[in-house]
Amino acid sequence: MSRAEVDRESASTGEWKRQGNRFTDRISRDTTSAPGEGPDDQGRWPVEPGRYRLVVSLACPWAHRALIVRGLLGLEDAISLAIVDPIRDEKGWRFTLDPDDRDPVLGISYLSEAYLGTDPEYAGRVTVPAIVDTVTGRVVTNDFPQITLDLSTEWVDFHRPDAPRLIPDQRDEMDQLIAEIYTDVNNGVYRCGFAKSQEAYEAAYDALFARLDVLEQRLADRDYLLGDTLSEVDIRLFTTLVRFDAVYYGHFKCNRSKLTELPNLWAYARRLYQSPGFGETVDFDQIKRHYYGTHDTINPNGIIPKGPDPRVWTD
Repeated sequence: MSRAEVDRESASTGEWKRQGNRFTDRISRDTTSAPGEGPDDQGRWPVEPGRYRLVVSLACPWAHRALIVRGLLGLEDAISLAIVDPIRDEKGWRFTLDPDDRDPVLGISYLSEAYLGTDPEYAGRVTVPAIVDTVTGRVVTNDFPQITLDLSTEWVDFHRPDAPRLIPDQRDEMDQLIAEIYTDVNNGVYRCGFAKSQEAYEAAYDALFARLDVLEQRLADRDYLLGDTLSEVDIRLFTTLVRFDAVYYGHFKCNRSKLTELPNLWAYARRLYQSPGFGETVDFDQIKRHYYGTHDTINPNGIIPKGPDPRVWTD
């Protein structure tokens, strides 16, 4: 993030506070809109295979979780995929990985074009993941916590026959874990990295490692966070863990322990990485180039570290 973006999302105490999600419509089976139409009066768009485009960065943990869920559920043919360049310029996320530097479906060069086409007054940070309607070019949602849940619950008619059930019938325990992990871990590493005061940094650091210690103990006698079955919360934790040693440990000063020094969490993360649908979605080159190459407030010279060796995830 640029210095201006960090400043805009920082409190007077030095604590970094993530901006809210601007576009929070949903694609829902309960919509009253007909196929081909826009949202109903409650912001619900119709479920239509082939209509929507999921825009992600392989560097971004929030987008990464949507990529994993889409693949695990077998929604590749139902929802198309656009991948932006990991390096953002002053206009934000760019489609420079595509021919002519333009998304071939949406016909735009920057994701910001879809944002401004939906809300011409938008002045916040352009974020991924975002789901864009290919009919109108409008952003349907950039509400990253809801996107993956809706892939599980609203697109069931298009799941592959052997798709995992990522959301249990009884959600209370999972939802509580999701909330704790988001606050202290998923967002906690950013609160460490973008803190503008020593006090704010240390508070975030202490909360991060206190939560990781709890999760380390939780995984002492189970394969997944909810027991013996993969669920949504595992995917949300994985996308932070897989970036931990490569980025967060040094770049964000989360340096009490490496992931490889937390035996249960490390074994859990490696097991997920080696499971179908996980490791093939990880691009350490793009992850490192994004964080070290675009956070000029933290790494002004833009030097990208060579390590760590990614073979530790498979050897």
